[in-house]
Amino acid sequence: MMGHIGFSYVGFLFLLLLFIPNIIWTKNLPEGYTSKNESKILLFLERTGEVSVCCCAVLFSDFNLHKWSAWSLWLAASVTFMFLYELWWIRYFRSPKELSDFYSNFLGIPYAGATLPVIAFFLLGIYGKIIWMLIATVILGIGHIGIHMQHALSHS
Repeated sequence: MMGHIGFSYVGFLFLLLLFIPNIIWTKNLPEGYTSKNESKILLFLERTGEVSVCCCAVLFSDFNLHKWSAWSLWLAASVTFMFLYELWWIRYFRSPKELSDFYSNFLGIPYAGATLPVIAFFLLGIYGKIIWMLIATVILGIGHIGIHMQHALSHS
């Protein structure tokens, strides 16, 4: 559960899948979006989780591909959630880009833009058997999903 230090190309790919749409999003913000009045505690948890998840994703080689086994299903599940995250972004970029689009559910998953990547990285942590990734994604999830909920509820 402690992990092997070394570069993870799988973790790096996951980070690219996370960052690229977010960079594009900065040019496609929803109408009326603001980060004012965010909970300082949730923001601290989100930032701490973001840094921790990014570090874990690339610093533990345990996330790289291994010989296929039943345990590989955790990676398959993780990839599936990351794929759903990309589909959610495609839907968002094709939408009118309103706040309701940004805080939308996807296939029954609430606050999908925040929830899907957290699930994907948590499952990646299970696949790699990296306790640090599991802890980091829980911290990220509380902060990131919490902020999305706070925004959505304040604009509903």
